[in-house]
Amino acid sequence: MSIIDEILEYNKKFVENKQYEPYAAIKYPNKKIAILTCMDTRLTELLPAAMNFKNGEVIIIKNAGALITHPFGSVMRSLLIAIYELGVEKIMVIGHYNCGVQGIEPSKLIQKMLDRNIDKEKINVINCCGIDIEKLLKGFDDVKESVLKTVDIIKNHPLIPDDVELYGFVIDPETGKLDMLEIEKSEE
Repeated sequence: MSIIDEILEYNKKFVENKQYEPYAAIKYPNKKIAILTCMDTRLTELLPAAMNFKNGEVIIIKNAGALITHPFGSVMRSLLIAIYELGVEKIMVIGHYNCGVQGIEPSKLIQKMLDRNIDKEKINVINCCGIDIEKLLKGFDDVKESVLKTVDIIKNHPLIPDDVELYGFVIDPETGKLDMLEIEKSEE
């Protein structure tokens, strides 16, 4: 039996036994918070537990490194929808120590693609389409600086209203301890 077959079998029993009932929630986050965080598996249950968030209380957007790689990409789209359609009033960017994206070198990732039989021409086509693949795949050097840069992108985005509160944190993926970062206030 494949892992997908196991998942489907479990899911069938999950639904039949109504195990979904404890997770019932509405689509609007009760706490009016959106969290942008990393996709690291250690954070799946730890992050909400460490912050005392239950299902339905916050929106969690996850990607590699908790980064915004493009100011008009899917992460910003999700944040804009969270604000304007789902009532989010606060955004928390939460990076974590010992992140796999820290120190990623695009040339090494590209070599891994080539090693897995991705044609070099396909990689070149992406560059020709106006996407800088090196920039797209680049990691970061310092998690705190990375979180602050992401917060800054959100803060300065032309479609983010001034009344949305922004916060930056770094979480320990072993203990759940949060370190709050100092966000520079806008000069008004």
